[in-house]
Amino acid sequence: MKNIPSSIRAFTLATAGTLLCVGAASAASPSADAQARYRSEMAICNSGQSNQDPATCRTEARNALAEARRGGLTTAPDQYQSNAMQRCGVFKDVDRSDCEARMSAEGKTQGSVSAGGILRESVTVVPAK
Repeated sequence: MKNIPSSIRAFTLATAGTLLCVGAASAASPSADAQARYRSEMAICNSGQSNQDPATCRTEARNALAEARRGGLTTAPDQYQSNAMQRCGVFKDVDRSDCEARMSAEGKTQGSVSAGGILRESVTVVPAK
């Protein structure tokens, strides 16, 4: 099995998830939605807006189409939040609640996947004893 970098997978799933929501609103058949999503992803790949190698982007678009036809892309948006909260599982007590707050978009966020990462910052004021 080919190991796909998480940033590429995240972009592909985010694109597929967004297009899935748009497709669901149009009430077209699942196969037609998947095909329309594939055409949109290929347009992004060919325009150079995907932040990844065009050949990799096209491969990911084909893989996303195959997965969508199998029904495997329907829960991706819910899975993102679940995965984010699982990352906080290594912390205890206050550190864990602070982590969960950052993952819930509280505080400042800067950067991007294409720039190398997202930095999440929150400030907790601790009174002097």
